[in-house]
Amino acid sequence: MRTIQEIALDIKQSWKKPYFGAVPYIEAMLDLEKMEEFYGADPADHIVRYFLGNAHTWRGKEARRIKEELKEMLSGHEQS
Repeated sequence: MRTIQEIALDIKQSWKKPYFGAVPYIEAMLDLEKMEEFYGADPADHIVRYFLGNAHTWRGKEARRIKEELKEMLSGHEQS
């Protein structure tokens, strides 16, 4: 499984003009490795959820793949 940081790098490469509401969450994800970490006072899973909530304008094959990967990470985190 990839780290959150690796996924964020993939997002930055794939999403050339991200929605302004998603940008702070992409930047925060660049500092996170796994769901158990925090970015400031915010848990990583909240950052990922906020990103997904602001990524509704990002479409296409890569977007679907990456969003699904993040959702799987969230669901795995909830079960642990």
